[in-house]
Amino acid sequence: MVLQTKKIKTDLSFLIGIVLILLIIGLLFIYSSSSVFALEKLGYAHYFLKKQIIGLTIGIIAAFVIRFIPIEIIKKGSPYFFLVSLILTALTVITPFGQSIHGSARWLSLPFLSFQPSELLKISLILYLAYFLTKKERSAPSLIHGYIPLLVILGITSVLLLKQPDFGLTVTLIATAFIMLFIANVYVKYLCITLLACIPAVIALIIAKSYRIKRILTFLNPWEDAQGAGFQIIQSLIAIGSGGLFGLGIGQSKQKFFYLPMQHTDFIFSIIAEEIGLIGASFVILLFLLFLYFGIRIACQLHDRFSLFAVLGFVIVISLQALINICVATGLAPTKGIGLPFISYGNTALVCQLIMIGIIISLVYENRNSLH
Repeated sequence: MVLQTKKIKTDLSFLIGIVLILLIIGLLFIYSSSSVFALEKLGYAHYFLKKQIIGLTIGIIAAFVIRFIPIEIIKKGSPYFFLVSLILTALTVITPFGQSIHGSARWLSLPFLSFQPSELLKISLILYLAYFLTKKERSAPSLIHGYIPLLVILGITSVLLLKQPDFGLTVTLIATAFIMLFIANVYVKYLCITLLACIPAVIALIIAKSYRIKRILTFLNPWEDAQGAGFQIIQSLIAIGSGGLFGLGIGQSKQKFFYLPMQHTDFIFSIIAEEIGLIGASFVILLFLLFLYFGIRIACQLHDRFSLFAVLGFVIVISLQALINICVATGLAPTKGIGLPFISYGNTALVCQLIMIGIIISLVYENRNSLH
């Protein structure tokens, strides 16, 4: 058991190290990609870098505090945290406090604070699913007592997110939840039937909104409207292609000069590929693969079932976000408003991602006694 304890601590050290490298890359390329835009629009080249550093500081403090919260408090508090997150997310679409950016009401704007409640919902849903699956472990395979209540929870969450609308996050969370259910030994036939039933629902959601149809058509052929709907993805591909093998050099991007929209948020990977080339972009992808690998290794070594489900959920949702973001930037998926974890600009997202890491650290150290 001593060797197992040493192994999980080593894996956790690697995971934290990977996150730190991603954070450094994020700060470097947020400044590189946003400096021209910030200087032109806001008169201050360091504007986004400064705000990201503030978010990073808050996130590190939050992760440090959460590291010392006992597992029982996290476990028993997860239903209440989930309920509060649901209410806050609902406030973005049913009250005047909701702030719409790029056509989506994802922000809750208060006199003293502006943030994205859906990022908190991401954490709380995974914790609540871990709590539910642990508490109902024997009945989780049951249709009435285990599976249907979980579908109701996911349904309520999906409706709120789609009202914003945030189709990308809805798909990410549902995919994460289904992977967690599969790991929890929920009958595969239940999952398959549900997924088949979701297909017409997804098609209906796409047809219901013309901009979603347009995104898919643009994804299939961005060159048909090169100066309109296809402009962003074409500029992203130009950035990636311009980087070649070794890149143009850090700070030497051409696309950040008002060619590529959202260059410091959703499409920061394109700037990374342009400035440090295929080698650098592949290194970033490798970091996320290693994050997934060590995250799964850590989860599989935890004896407490709640900890196992929670760690797996956090690692999967972060990895899925990275996968979707990179696929969008490289033209392998329709555009979604999903940033690159730990790298893209966004204070709420960054703080919540670091909170996830803080919870993972807390759960690992709380499980030490069972490993000795």
